[in-house]
Amino acid sequence: MTSPHSQLLQNLFGFTAFRQGQQEVVEGLLNARSTLAIFPTGSGKSLCYQYVATQLPHLTLVISPLLALMKDQLSFLHSKGIAAASIDSTLTAEQNKQVMNDVRSGRCKILMVSVERFKNERFRQFIESVQVSMLVVDEAHCISEWGHNFRPDYLKLPAYQKELNIPLVLLLTATATQKVKLDMASRFNIAQENIIQTGFYRPNLNLNVLPVAGINRNKVLLEELQRQQGAGIVYVTLQNTAQEVAQYLQQNGYAAQAYHAGLHNDVRQSIQQDFMENRLQVVVATIAFGMGIDKSDIRFVIHYDLPKSIENYSQEIGRGGRDGGTANCTVLANLDGLVTIENFVYGDTPDKSAIRRVIDDISAQAPVHLQAANIKSPPTPTSSSVYQWETQINSLSSISNIRQLPLKTLLVQLELANVIRPLYAYFAEYKFRFNTEQVDILNLFSKERREFLEAVFTHSNMKKVWGVVNFDSIYAQYGAERSRVVAALEYLHEHNHIELASRLITDVYSVDYSLLQQSELADKLARYFAENEQKEVERIAALVQFFEQDSCLNFNLSAYFDDNQAPRKCGHCSVCEGKVAKLSYSSPIPTPEREQVSAAMAALRAHLEGKFNDPITISIYCRFLTAMTMPLFTRLKVKQVKGYGSCEHCRYADVKQLVSELI
Repeated sequence: MTSPHSQLLQNLFGFTAFRQGQQEVVEGLLNARSTLAIFPTGSGKSLCYQYVATQLPHLTLVISPLLALMKDQLSFLHSKGIAAASIDSTLTAEQNKQVMNDVRSGRCKILMVSVERFKNERFRQFIESVQVSMLVVDEAHCISEWGHNFRPDYLKLPAYQKELNIPLVLLLTATATQKVKLDMASRFNIAQENIIQTGFYRPNLNLNVLPVAGINRNKVLLEELQRQQGAGIVYVTLQNTAQEVAQYLQQNGYAAQAYHAGLHNDVRQSIQQDFMENRLQVVVATIAFGMGIDKSDIRFVIHYDLPKSIENYSQEIGRGGRDGGTANCTVLANLDGLVTIENFVYGDTPDKSAIRRVIDDISAQAPVHLQAANIKSPPTPTSSSVYQWETQINSLSSISNIRQLPLKTLLVQLELANVIRPLYAYFAEYKFRFNTEQVDILNLFSKERREFLEAVFTHSNMKKVWGVVNFDSIYAQYGAERSRVVAALEYLHEHNHIELASRLITDVYSVDYSLLQQSELADKLARYFAENEQKEVERIAALVQFFEQDSCLNFNLSAYFDDNQAPRKCGHCSVCEGKVAKLSYSSPIPTPEREQVSAAMAALRAHLEGKFNDPITISIYCRFLTAMTMPLFTRLKVKQVKGYGSCEHCRYADVKQLVSELI
C-alpha cells in the first residue's frame, strides 16, 4: 500500500519507502499521539522525527546525549536542505547568536541540545520564548534507573516538557528491556498502544563467543582480523589497552588507531573522519567511540575485553552491517576483565558519611529559626519549613567526596523524595566588554531604559576591558530583578553592542527542612545506592551467563529485549554451530596481601593527617588500594602516595574484607 507520505519522503530525503515501523511512528505523531519507538541500532529511528519535524508548525527540540551524534545528524539534514542546528560547547558566541536568531525567526526547524543545556540560565530564557511543537529524546533509555546507561538529568525531562508546554513527545531507543520500556513510557504518559517496537533480531549479524586465555588474546585477535574483509571496530575497556592494542596492530601491518575519551577532540575527529573514509581499517576503541558513527559498511566488531553489560554489547555489535551486508561480531571471551568492570561499580557508590555531608551542606543554608527548631521528627511539610539552597556541583563534589555522576543521582533522589525541588540555575558570574561605546549604547534608548542600563554599567566591576556584573548592588540601588538585567545584557549581546560571557553554574533548589531532617534519610539513600550497586553486579553476572548460553545467542539476545519474534535457532551464531563457550580466568585472581595492605593504609593515614578531618572510611581505603578515583584523591594528591593502586587487580570485595579486618 502506498503511503500518502511517499512522495514527500522521496522529495525531502530521496527514499522511496519507509522502513519497518517508521510509517507507524510518523502517522502516530502527525495524529498528535506521543510515541516510544524501539528500533534496532541502524534501522532509521532518526528519520521518524526528521520527517515529522518538517510537517509541524513550530520548532522540534531534540535531546541528544553526544556531540558526535548531533553533528552527524545535522550534516545529514543539511545535505537534504533541512534547516537544523545545535547549541553546544563548540559554537562561538557569534554562531550561538545566529542559531538563536534562526530559531526565533522560524527559519530553523530542528534544534539539537544536550540535556545539560537546560541548566543554562541563558538557554532556558531563550527556549521559553520559543514555541516548540515536539520534544524528541534520543537514547531515551537514559531516563530509566533500570537502564544500563541511566543519566540523572534525563529524569527532569518530563518536567521541562510541561514547563515549556510541548504537546508532543517522541522517545527513541535501540535497547530497552520490558521494565525499561514501561518505565520510559509511564514517565511521559505514553499509552502502551503507542509503543512501536520492531523486531530486534538482525539476520546479517553473526554472533561468535570465542573463549581465549589472556596470554593468547593478541595472537587470536590477529587470526580473527585475517579472516575479516573491510573495516571494523575492536572494543576494549581501558584507555591504555586501546593504545597498546592499536600499536600492536600497527606493528603487524594494520592501518589501526586508538580512540578514547582521553584524546584531544581534534584527534578524535580526525580518527573518525579517517575511519569513515576508509583510510583506517581498524579503530581500537573504548565505548567513547561508536554512538556518533554512521558508517554503514562496518564488517566486523570484535570485543577484545568483555562489554560492560548485555545492553552495551547489543549497542556495540549493532554498529556492524547497517547496509544489510554481513558483519561478524566476535567476543574474545575470558573472565579477566570482570574485576575491572566490577570495581568500577563499587567505585561509584557513595559512603553514608558522604551522603550525610551533602545533607549537612543543605542544612547549613537553612534560616536560623529552622535550625533552632531542630526538627527531628517531621510534621506535615508546611511552607514555613521551606527555604532556598544554592550549590555548585564541582564544590559540592569536593566537599562531600562523591564523584559528580553519583552526586547528580543523589540530588535527583532527594528531588524524588520531595526534599528538594529545582527552581532554576544561574551563572554565578556574568561579565561583558563593550563593542560599542557606552555613551552610544545609552543614546539608543528612552529615558527609563537609559537610566536602567546606566545602573547596570555603573554597578559592574570593570577590570581593564571586562566588567563583572554585580546583581545585588543593581537591585539595592535600582530595584531591578536579576532576570531583567540578564535579558538586557542578552539583548545588547545579540545586537553586537557588547560581548557577554558567563561561568560557574549555580543550581538553586527549594528545600523542605522538615523532610530534610528525617532521621532515616541518609540510611534510605545509602540503601538506594547499595541496591543499585547490587543491580549492577547482577547485570555483570547476567552478561557472563549470556555468553555461556547453550541455546541460540540471537534468540536469547532478542528475548532479553522483550522480543520473542526471533527464530529459536538462527543458524549463524557460535552456539548454533555447536560451539558452547565456557569462560574462565587466564590466571588466578590475586588476593590482597595483609602486610602490603596494612602498610598502604598507614601511608594513606599519614598523608591525610591534618588535611582531612573526617574518619577515613572502609570505602576510601578500598578505592585507594584498587585505584578508583574520588574527589578527595585529586584534591589532596593521594595518587602519589605509596600503595595507591597496589590491589588494582584484586577483587574489590576481597580488598573490602581485608580492610574491614584490619580496621
